[in-house]
Amino acid sequence: MGSVSWCCCVVLLYLALFLKPFPILVKSLPGSFWSANTSTSVTNSFSTPDSVKFDDGSFVSIILASESHSYGHAYHCGFFCNQTCDGSLFAIFRILLEDGNISKSEGPTVVWAANPKNPVSVNASLKLTSERGLVLTDANGTTVWSTNTSSKSVAGLNLTDNCNLLLLDHNNATIIWQSFDHPTDTLVLEQKLMAGQQLISQGGLYSLSLTSEGLFAYINSNPPQRYFSGYNNFLIFGFTIKANSSYVQLKSKNLTLFSRGLIFALFVPPDFSAQYMRLEPDGHLRAYGMGNDVYDFLTRHIGVCDYPTVCGNYGICTNAQCSCPPPINGTSYFRQTNDKLPNNGCSLITPLSCEDSKYHVLSELENITYFPITKYPPKINPDHQHINLESCKQACLKDCSCKAVFYNSSNHMGNCYLQSQIFSLMSTDAGQENYHKVYIKVQKVIPRQKVKKVIPRQKKHWLEIILVSSLAFVLFLLSKSSDEAEEYYLDHVPGMPTRYSYHDLQAATKEFSMELGGGGFGTVLEGTLVDGTKVAVKRFDGLNQIKKSFLAEVETIGSIHHFNLVRLIGFCAEKSHQLLLVYEYMSNGSLDKWIFHRNPEMLLDWQHRKKIIIDIARGLTYLHDDCRHKIVHLDIKPPNILLDENFNAKVSDFGLSKLVDREQSQVVTTMRGTPGYMAPEWLNSVITEKVDVYSFGVVLLEILCGRRNIDRSQPEEAMHLLAIFKKKIKEDQLLDLVDKYNEDMTLHGEEVVNMMRVAAWCLQNDFTKRPSMSIVVKVLEGAVNVESNLDDFFLNPPLPNTRAGVHNQEVHVATTTQLLPSILSGPR
Repeated sequence: MGSVSWCCCVVLLYLALFLKPFPILVKSLPGSFWSANTSTSVTNSFSTPDSVKFDDGSFVSIILASESHSYGHAYHCGFFCNQTCDGSLFAIFRILLEDGNISKSEGPTVVWAANPKNPVSVNASLKLTSERGLVLTDANGTTVWSTNTSSKSVAGLNLTDNCNLLLLDHNNATIIWQSFDHPTDTLVLEQKLMAGQQLISQGGLYSLSLTSEGLFAYINSNPPQRYFSGYNNFLIFGFTIKANSSYVQLKSKNLTLFSRGLIFALFVPPDFSAQYMRLEPDGHLRAYGMGNDVYDFLTRHIGVCDYPTVCGNYGICTNAQCSCPPPINGTSYFRQTNDKLPNNGCSLITPLSCEDSKYHVLSELENITYFPITKYPPKINPDHQHINLESCKQACLKDCSCKAVFYNSSNHMGNCYLQSQIFSLMSTDAGQENYHKVYIKVQKVIPRQKVKKVIPRQKKHWLEIILVSSLAFVLFLLSKSSDEAEEYYLDHVPGMPTRYSYHDLQAATKEFSMELGGGGFGTVLEGTLVDGTKVAVKRFDGLNQIKKSFLAEVETIGSIHHFNLVRLIGFCAEKSHQLLLVYEYMSNGSLDKWIFHRNPEMLLDWQHRKKIIIDIARGLTYLHDDCRHKIVHLDIKPPNILLDENFNAKVSDFGLSKLVDREQSQVVTTMRGTPGYMAPEWLNSVITEKVDVYSFGVVLLEILCGRRNIDRSQPEEAMHLLAIFKKKIKEDQLLDLVDKYNEDMTLHGEEVVNMMRVAAWCLQNDFTKRPSMSIVVKVLEGAVNVESNLDDFFLNPPLPNTRAGVHNQEVHVATTTQLLPSILSGPR
């Protein structure tokens, strides 16, 4: 308490000398003290002089700064946003220093946050008043967080050198609120975790709790499951924990639990000096020292495979390696969520459906166990104690929410644990005597999905089969109603993705309430399947033209898989309900929201943009060259390019796509696409895959310039990007077009200009002179040079008026609505 008392004396002196009476606003920015007044507030903005952008893309706006700059770092308080900057935190963060100045080479580390579960937007405000203390209000006026100190009079806010944020009483400078009493996921040096408090990992999946019985780590499932225990009377390092433990405190050399004068300590290596400790999103409890020093407290006492999510849901951990459950009786029921990241877990190939529970079976996994069952068995339902194995299995089969059974017995009667959520499993040694059994619930293929006798040419490539099936479908329409024909068609095209019931998707989207976006064809909703997989559900509104788009998407991408194409997981087509498509969830939404803005919170640097460009090109190359039949997308534009959590780009929305025989050099079709992205040959309705190359050229230019192809907010002479592009090419001033709102883009201006020449090559009026997408990929990878003779590039003639009289309504008019139908392939 010596450092706190010293800080209080300094504050008293400050108050006595300078704060009689309180001025309207006394704030030293970025000093360590902020006085309370009804007008003392600051707005969340990252364009102020006190804002800092770091090399990793994160931002801070500093309000207070500690005065200590020891150990090459300092603590600051203010607004923080990470690389994606989709929301901001009022936080305390640790910033590295270099020669006494802020180092931008490494982003800040948040050690405490007021609103970790409720990030605020730009223009949110933080206010300090004597009546209410600290109040954080979002831009829409909603109160997000407060210190709830209305019963006490607050004089000021102070950030101490040991990273404690204090609210002080102006009468006697006593501490009336402090951040140390409200830990989030981190403990800093000398901070105490008191009995009854807990650390909660970012995302909320893990927690570390201190009780009178000891120190415990949980995964916050329902109910929570324990994976580490430091029990009372638990002997470790020669120290014993007694009852009535009082607090845990982080020291530079250990994590210490004080109890009746006796100490339980988790020690760090001798040459390690801890600065702070964090409960991580993966359940590890890591201490961080100087530089890159990291020490894992718990892994010394529990195995790597004992962490509940080490291999993701359904993943099996074997000697720190992850795999999916093996085939059962020759049938594979699981696949990896990401082939390149086996620790991301596994998912059921055929998701469980409550409506089809009669097809549920329990399959035993031999030599497999589950982390809580053997070490920390959870509470058990009294009805499931001392029952036989068959009764245990039947209890799970009758409960749709049950995903697995763990049966523990050394005789014919035992304890039955029903699990509604499955985390990582772990292998045991073959032949080892085990008294527990593990059963995973899987769903057999529903018979209606396995009708084969009416399918022609079963062993041919799926695209060829789709064409034959499409002809059969047209003939079938002559004798059946349209609804019956679509049902028949969808059930008899091989290679179809999973078919879900309407009620399954209704439950997954919480009664279709979790809307992500909308447009001409309907809405896109966020959902979670029964196996925990997060998805985006595209709901069509049921008109004939929309049914046509629905069928086009299903038959085009239902059976193709490429890393740069959004994966269609399943669909729903029932007579009495709306049409639904189920896609993989793309957490960063569509490309347009990342490149058409002036918000410093959402700036994509050059490396990210370059990778996205290559990803789009690879996805189109696969469609054009690597399928038995060419697939021409026909609607390439930023809203149809989706980004996952790592900013991998994936082409989406195949509602307008067309299959083309390899023997066909060109096809005749009705006009489709979005004005501004459509190639000039559409005027003749004769197209090749080169229409996608042209659209790619437009998108490429938009990414490099950071603006829309047609921007009606600009003056007439600057409205059309292609017109300006043509002018700048002639003047050899392409550098003027580089996104000037992004400093990183201008720093790489020469490389950006070279890529603009790729765009010019793709935008040539004569489609025969445009490169193929496979050549574009080689150019982007540096294996081929850009064509030097681009004299044929000129502004394309205007497309016909698409506001009225468009055949079949297949042209999307970009100027009539902000939310186009094509955004429906994924989250916004």
